[in-house]
Amino acid sequence: MKKVILTLLPIVLFVCTISQPVFSQRKTIDQKVDSVLKLMTLDEKIGQMNQYNGPWAATGPLTNDDKLLDQIKTGKVGSMLNVTGVKRTRELQQIAMQSRLKIPLLFGQDVIHGFRTIFPIPLGEAASWDMQAIELSARIAATEASASGIHWTFAPMVDIARDPRWGRVMEGAGEDPYLGSLIAKARVMGFQGKGFGNTNAVMACVKHFAAYGAAVGGRDYNSVDMSLRQLHETYLPPFKAAAEAGAATFMNSFNDINGIPATGNKYIQRDVLKGQWNFKGFVVSDWGSIGEMIQHGYVKDNYEAAMAAANAGSDMDMESRSYINHLAKLVKEGKVKMSVIDDAVRRILRKKFEMGLFDDPYKFCNETREKAEWNNPEHLTVARDIARKSIVLLKNEKQLLPISKQTKTVALIGPFAKAVSDHNGFWSYDWPDDTARIVSLWEGVKSKLGADAKMLYAKGCNINDSNRTGFQQAVDAANAADIVILSVGEARDMSGEAKSRSNIHLPGVQEELIQAVVATGKPVVVLISAGRPLVFNWTADHVPAILYTWWLGTEAGNAIADVLFGDYNPSGKLPMTFPRTEGQVPIYYNHYNTGRPARNDSDKLYRSAYIDLSIYPKFPFGFGLSYSKFDYSNLSLSKTSLKGNEPLQVSVIVTNSGNVDGEEVVQLYIRDLVGSVVRPVKELKGFQKVMIKKGESKTITFTVTTNDLRFYNDQLKYDWEAGDFEIMIGTNSAEVLSKKISWAK
Repeated sequence: MKKVILTLLPIVLFVCTISQPVFSQRKTIDQKVDSVLKLMTLDEKIGQMNQYNGPWAATGPLTNDDKLLDQIKTGKVGSMLNVTGVKRTRELQQIAMQSRLKIPLLFGQDVIHGFRTIFPIPLGEAASWDMQAIELSARIAATEASASGIHWTFAPMVDIARDPRWGRVMEGAGEDPYLGSLIAKARVMGFQGKGFGNTNAVMACVKHFAAYGAAVGGRDYNSVDMSLRQLHETYLPPFKAAAEAGAATFMNSFNDINGIPATGNKYIQRDVLKGQWNFKGFVVSDWGSIGEMIQHGYVKDNYEAAMAAANAGSDMDMESRSYINHLAKLVKEGKVKMSVIDDAVRRILRKKFEMGLFDDPYKFCNETREKAEWNNPEHLTVARDIARKSIVLLKNEKQLLPISKQTKTVALIGPFAKAVSDHNGFWSYDWPDDTARIVSLWEGVKSKLGADAKMLYAKGCNINDSNRTGFQQAVDAANAADIVILSVGEARDMSGEAKSRSNIHLPGVQEELIQAVVATGKPVVVLISAGRPLVFNWTADHVPAILYTWWLGTEAGNAIADVLFGDYNPSGKLPMTFPRTEGQVPIYYNHYNTGRPARNDSDKLYRSAYIDLSIYPKFPFGFGLSYSKFDYSNLSLSKTSLKGNEPLQVSVIVTNSGNVDGEEVVQLYIRDLVGSVVRPVKELKGFQKVMIKKGESKTITFTVTTNDLRFYNDQLKYDWEAGDFEIMIGTNSAEVLSKKISWAK
């Protein structure tokens, strides 16, 4: 520690000499920012708006880039990404401290669902419907990342996604704006902790602004086509919630909105984000997205791209080199005003001051802390708990689950039975000791069985090819076992960025393997590890017990075993609708009705239906079973006729008629029956996750106010309208009790 102070002393003295007021504790942060801004040349200002990728491979050696290092030394770089570890961040920060004004660098990284400790993918965490758990996951990720020199995470992704073909569904919270908004807030609060300046807080970056999840055809980076009303009502609420939670930064998206690329879209960045929402942080482009406006056909070259992006409100250029190469000329020609540059630089400098980097550029470079957080056992305990909360029980005929720990012979079959790194999923880190650190399903099950139990293994098939030569070994193992645990799914690189799939069935011949094993007549439990909703109709119809296990991270095997053997009663609920086939996509619960709605699957003639397919999903939004059985009764309303701002009390009795204690997510939905614009058939407006003991009944009460009735009309006015409403409470979006009310102005 003394060595760090001695190293910093000459730097601090030098900067104080040229601008003592900047570091005066009596000055506000805005005054400090202005003091620095007055000292800066145009080139130095543009440098703060410039972000480069790090000069290292993710875990490899230094790749020397003299030009990059020279630019850092001359103050022409404001931020770096993909630089991790105290040693590396310190080295680059020391170079930045050789610049004229010694403005520190920001180090950003994609810390999406954990850093050293990998948690479930965000879509899996969303299935927990547990905001405290989700916030804690982000808190631990921030603690570990900040200990490795990171200041800024490019998360949370809060894009609403209704198309499971889009690979990045794994990175978000699913299809619902209400649930997505709560999760966005929880993750921002987790990352940013008790506030900037604390060494375990990292800046959140809310992405992708905006509507990226509505890519046409579910094809990543594709165009988006929607009305402004749909944008405001469905896709912007999680972003607004994140901004209100104090998110430090936003990242714009690759898609266009209303024909204008988001990166150059003044309406969403200046008018909505910085205007209507009064956002005080800064906006960073996605990787190269400023330059990619050329391919959009919106600008001719990087010169025009820089002009469009800066004027629209993109404050920092990630890796396109458009700003560093062209902004100075644009300012001198009057095509970008100096006030635009100053506004962007103020926003960036403000965050550096808030993070305390001007006081101590190396405050996140503590090797002792880095080592202490590297293998924190408490983090693994939390990861195990969050992983099991994320598991969704889709089926459990004849209470096959939980499995008795006295079972004599268990067969573990399938390509995931002994898998290790696949449990981490996409957007996760690969550390050299992962093989020993990540808990496989085999290890998790082994830890639950008695010493006399026998475990059999057969891979059966690979994840994504047509090789069936392992089927017979799998069948033999099944025939020799008392029960079969069959683990299938997607490889970790099959969902994620640039991982769109037109076919979202179980890949390869995995479902054929399931059929072969089920044909033995042995009891079979299927586990599905994936980053998105998959199609597995035969399995859903013929296998007695199914757990959807997503990609659960470091503690996957232990968490799955906890659920399999009853040490944890599953409570997860689906955050996305699961289709029967790709022909139903996009499919989501909160759709609009039509003039010719199909009443059921037999009602097809001249109705909004398919002649060859059900109108219903395989599993609806909010679905998830338990080892308990929850019965809903006595839905009651405090009034059936209300006026003005008086609140409505809605209650329901939920009874655990099962044999074990369990948690249930009680869900409240509302339908506005007649509006000036068409309204969804139902909208989630509240939920409570409650523990109910076996045999116990609990009265669950919600308060509904006129705020829950508000929506955007065709003039983008956000208000509620008098009329009739349907109030629904249930265990998922398809199974509800309902009553009607009227509400007058």
